[in-house]
This record gives sequence, C-alpha cells and structure tokens, in this order.
Amino acid sequence: MKNTTLTCIVLFLCALISNAQTTSSTIESFKLAEKRDIQLYVPEDYSAEKSYPLIVVLDADYLFDIVVANSKFYAYKDEMPKSIVVGINQRDTRYEDCFYSDENGFPDKKGNSFFEFIGMELIPMIAKNYNLANFKAIVGHGTTANFSNYYLFKNNMLFNAYIELSPTFAPSMERNTPERLGAIEAMTFYYLATSENDEKENQQRIKVFNNTMKGISNDNVHYYFDEFENANHYGVASYGIPKALDKIFKVYKPISIEEYKKEVLAYEGPIVEYLTEKYNTIETLFGFKKQVSLNDMMAIYAGTKKKEDLESLNELSKIAKKEYPDTMLGFFFEAEYFEQMGEPKKAMRTYEKAFGMEEIDFLTKDLALERIDALKADFGW
Repeated sequence: MKNTTLTCIVLFLCALISNAQTTSSTIESFKLAEKRDIQLYVPEDYSAEKSYPLIVVLDADYLFDIVVANSKFYAYKDEMPKSIVVGINQRDTRYEDCFYSDENGFPDKKGNSFFEFIGMELIPMIAKNYNLANFKAIVGHGTTANFSNYYLFKNNMLFNAYIELSPTFAPSMERNTPERLGAIEAMTFYYLATSENDEKENQQRIKVFNNTMKGISNDNVHYYFDEFENANHYGVASYGIPKALDKIFKVYKPISIEEYKKEVLAYEGPIVEYLTEKYNTIETLFGFKKQVSLNDMMAIYAGTKKKEDLESLNELSKIAKKEYPDTMLGFFFEAEYFEQMGEPKKAMRTYEKAFGMEEIDFLTKDLALERIDALKADFGW
C-alpha cells in the first residue's frame, strides 16, 4: 500500500507541473490511511532551473486563497520570492488532525500521524517534483496554529517561518513555545497575531506568550507580534497574513526610504558591507543567489556619498560591474571614486569607459561627458 500511495502522489504532482497553476486534488496518505484534499499553487512561470520557497497552509479551506493572493502580490513587487504554496483542507478533520495529549500538550493518536504526513509524505513528494529552496513556512489559525508550533520542537526543524493566527494553545504551549524559541540556533521567523475582538481565552493566552517573549533574547529568532483593533477571531487571518509576509520577507525587499534612514545610514562599518550582508543573508536563507537590485545599488551609492565612504564606493563599483556588466554603473562609480581620491587622469579614462557602456538609471552618456569636460577644464587638458 505504501508504494501505491507514493506513486499516486508522484503522478499527481507530475500532472501539476505542466499546469503551473492553482489545482485542487485528492491524494492518499499512507500515514493517515485515508484520502486527503489538498490545493497546490505553482508560479505560472515556474522553471526547474530556479528554486522556490514552500509555504504550507493548514486550514486551507479558507486560508489557502488568502495566502496565495498575498504571496503573488508581494512577489510581483519583488518584496518576496515567488513561492510554491500547498494547502491541506481540514474542514472535517481539523480536530482529529490536531489531537494532542492533555498530559503534555503534544500530538497524540491521529495528531501524530498528521504531523508525520506533512513532514514525511507531503513535503518530500513536492520536493521530488519541484525545485524547492531551503526556506519553508507554515501558516495556521486557531487550533492549527497551535499545531504548527510542534515543528519547532524537532531537532532539525522543518520550517524556517511560522505564521500563527490567533492560536488556540494546547496546555502550557504559551510558555513552552517561547522557551523553545529562546534556545533555537537556526534563523527562525515567528509571527503571532491576535485582536481586540478575538476569542477571550485565545487573546489572554496569546498575551501571556507575548509577555514571555519579552524576556527571551535570541538573535536567531525574528519575532513579530500584532494585535489588531477591529478584527474578530477570523478577521485576524485577513489582517495578519499580509503583515506576516511583509515582515518575514523584509530582508528580501528592496531597501526602502525608512530602511535607508534608520539602518543603512546608521550602519557601523563600511556601508557597502550592509549590502553584502543583506544579499548573503538572502542566499543563506533561501538557498539561491538574488541579483542585487538597482534600487539597492543606488541606496548604497547615496549612502557612500552621505557618509563620505570612498572605499565603499570603490567596492560598490566592483559589485556593479559584476551585477550589471553591460551598463555604465560600475565604471561610473569607479570613475567617481578616482575623482574623489584626487586621481583625475584615472577618473577621466574611466568616465570614457563608462561613456561606451549602456545607460542605466540616472547615468547617461551626457552625464559622463559632463564629468569628462569638467575634468579637462579643471586641469587644462
């Protein structure tokens, strides 16, 4: 039966590759010994040569579409990577799927089987048929939000990010989970949300959780908390999902004006290191190399001028030549570096090189000529 089950899942996922869209289907699970309804979204321009984060959505009956819509929106704006989303429908199985022991608050009976179904069947089968990045997230609401916390207690955690929407905690989980987060050694993102009109018991225990987290210090954990004013228990989901994605994928987003003022300019050390650390984190976290955006190049360029950091400008020119080799960007930055260093001949020759490249952003051939003519005038050449 096990081989038959795996074959069914593989054939199902293979069929979805060609469609590259949102698809609903029923699959058989060996762990659960039953069929389960799932939904799968694969980006329309999916390419096996690229890798994609995976988002697992519990309570997919009503959460899946919200997660897909928001992930597509943020990916369109290049504020998060394009992602594969798989949802598990739980309308009729939610209680049994999330069953836990009253003694220790951890999965029991079918809850154990459902825990293994996600980690040992569903995700591995998707990974066999799609090129997944290292980054995986899980989304839950109420009872399923509590359930997703159990993956934090594995030695090798399956997920990097947890989106907890008004969790209905099992016994002691509002204290056990913060304690576990305090000991985690891998970069982990944890988003927790409630509201003023949330279910009272949920709200009270979530506040205990949040207050406990205030005493937790762990640089590996990026913890976010929201309490919405006008949402009820179910409205927390529609408010929380976009906020969660916005915060979890902050490092992936282009540098904003606020980030530039509060973080880039306040960075201690060569300002270009802010850029390299940002993109090294993206590569480590998601498992693929992202091209340095022009927006970020220009933000760091502005920072080098503001902080008079000439060595960073020189290093930025090297990055620009690598990331935008056919454009004026790298040589223009290098020429400006030579000019500021008091080496006019090198500066003029480098501006001439920039003149022969493609224009980009505010860097035009006319601007390069202006710089060349100014140097000639200053030195009587």
